[in-house]
Order: sequence, then C-alpha cells, then structure tokens
Amino acid sequence: MMIGVYEITALSDGTKAIPWGTLAHNAAPGEVDALTKKAFLTEPVENSSAAYLVNTGKVLILIDTGAGQMWDATLGKVVTNLRASGYRPDQVDEVLITHLHFDHAGGLVDNGHAVFSNATIWVDRKEVDFWLSKKTRANAPDALKPWFDKAAAALAPYQASGRIRTFSGAKSFAPGIHAIETFGHTPGDTSYAIESDGQKLVVWGDLVHFAAVQFADPSVTIAFDIDEKGNAERRKAAMHDAVIGGYYTASSHVSFPGIGHVGAEGDHYVFVPVNYITIFPPQVVAGSSPNPR
Repeated sequence: MMIGVYEITALSDGTKAIPWGTLAHNAAPGEVDALTKKAFLTEPVENSSAAYLVNTGKVLILIDTGAGQMWDATLGKVVTNLRASGYRPDQVDEVLITHLHFDHAGGLVDNGHAVFSNATIWVDRKEVDFWLSKKTRANAPDALKPWFDKAAAALAPYQASGRIRTFSGAKSFAPGIHAIETFGHTPGDTSYAIESDGQKLVVWGDLVHFAAVQFADPSVTIAFDIDEKGNAERRKAAMHDAVIGGYYTASSHVSFPGIGHVGAEGDHYVFVPVNYITIFPPQVVAGSSPNPR
C-alpha cells in the first residue's frame, strides 16, 4: 500500500499457536474466553508475526525482522517474503527494531551471520542497555536468560562490523519517519511513525498481542510484558491517539497484514482492517528504486 509517496509492504513471518488464556493478566474471570469465542477463535490461537518494509524512493527501511531461526519452524519467513516482494536483503539500508525480543530481532541473523549485509541497525538505547547487560541477565529469572542470549546473538555480527546505532527520543530516520517511545512491553519498546503527503501510518511496538481481547479491553496485559502497567497505559494512549488522528496502525501480532484503523465503540476500541485494493498498473514510488545493488 502507499502512504503518500512511500510504499509500505507487509511481510509475513508466519504464525505461531499461542495459549492466550494462560498468558493474559488483569482480565476479569471468563473475559478472555468470552472475547476469544466472540471473535470465532479457539485456544491456542494462531498469532501472526510480521515485519514492515518502507521504500521512500531513496532508502529502503525494514521495521523488525521476524524470528529467523530463533523460534518455531512456522516462523522465520520474512526474508522469503521480502524476496517475493521483489527486494533482496542486501538492498535494505536501515533496520529499525521495535524491541529485542527474538520474534522481532531474530531474523537479523542466519547461522550467526548478518542477513542484512549493508544495513545499519537502529535500536533504542534503553533496549540495548537492558538486553546486553550481563548484570541484568544474571539477575533475571532462569526462564528469561535465553531471551538475553538471543538478543545478544541477533546483534553480534552487526556490532562486530560497527553497524549498530542507538537513539533516544523522537529520532528521525528519513523525512517523515521517526521513533515514538512506547516503553512498557520492554524497557525500550519503540513504535515508528511514517508520514508522507498528509497520510500517516504508525507501526506499533508490541502494544497489542491478542487483538480480540486487547482492543476490547486495553487494560488486559500479557505475561511477556516487563512493565505490565506501563504497557497498558501506553496501549490506551496509542489507541486513543489513533482514533483522534484517524491514521493507520500496523501491528506485528494482529492478524496479517496487521494494518488498519482503530475505532471507538462506547468504552472500548475496535480494529478495522485496511480495505484490500488491487491496483493496476502498479503504482511506482517517487524516485528510482533504492540502491539497486
């Protein structure tokens, strides 16, 4: 789809069955089960995972990379779908990571080697400081220690070649593309706004995991949240802002492609998927294709 003159391509990483009923926190008794059934879903729910490619006509920017080899075989499809979309990994100029959980950053590497051989990797400073801290890892629960190891492994080849960059605040990466702090799910969880010619899309960090529940009740949190209260507050604020602003949102874990609008119905929110459109002849992004290496 187009956001102004920027081409946005949603790249599926695959799906993974998740038992949300056992992972949801702060829900009323029976609430998760009722909302799951209302959405015609059954546990465990196949949960989408996605990344988003932005072609500005001058640079090619990838937001998140999927799980790569770091989780189930049902995932790790981002590079395959990147190629199917007509692009190659070596054409990507910048990779913006929402956070360093392995289902978002694991696709940076393949057998320990950098997948995006010409890209600069951008991650919020708080996120890097947390996941690469030996002290924080040592004090973390044993079940969480592998998450630290996978984050370090994902970044390692890029660190070795000096291609990791950190930022704080509303860092700009290209005209109309900037970071938004949505800390809570992780210490540096970041969303990215994309604006062009009066249109806007915000790629959320992990503000939403289970759309059927968390749009209806944004106060419901997930066991994966490091700061559950903080993430709930950020989610409510982001949904409210999306309603007021009327812009598109994109979410990795909302049913693929995860792009749509947020609507308000009474005291809760609803997700309205983007309307699918076939365009012929294909639209061309302003300017030439970026870096046709």
